[in-house]
Amino acid sequence: MTADTTKVRGLPEVVEIVRERRALGQRVVFTNGCFDLLHRGHTRLLQQARGLGDLLIVGLNSDTSVRRVKGPSRPVLPEGERAEVLSALASVDYVVIFEEPDPGPTIAALQPDVLVKGADWAKDQIVGRDTVEGCGGRVVTVPLVEGSSTSGIIERILEQGRRHE
Repeated sequence: MTADTTKVRGLPEVVEIVRERRALGQRVVFTNGCFDLLHRGHTRLLQQARGLGDLLIVGLNSDTSVRRVKGPSRPVLPEGERAEVLSALASVDYVVIFEEPDPGPTIAALQPDVLVKGADWAKDQIVGRDTVEGCGGRVVTVPLVEGSSTSGIIERILEQGRRHE
């Protein structure tokens, strides 16, 4: 099975797709993240997000953006690979890569009906909340999956490596 790389689109094209789908009465859902080393916490978030509407758009931090947010040792996987993995998921309709440190400009352009983040984010700290709520949309946080975080996975790998040295 290969990923549907046609799901990876530029922002102007996705804005047009959103306009067309809204004209059909469909609800647009947006979530974002680095999605470095995709794990079950990610897939569950994406499945839950998809269940909140008709179209799920995933904003993906570019490599430059990830380094700004996570530090110089990240991402582990380059943006093209991360986008391809996300594109292989049935729950994901489109992937938009953004260069900024946060998805604010992407959210402002798309104006999704629902903005989804993990429950580790306080609602008042979620980037784009004001934009979405200002357009009549809502912000939803979904529960985290215990023990599922990319940073935690990387740390466990490094610890196991140190034990075997």
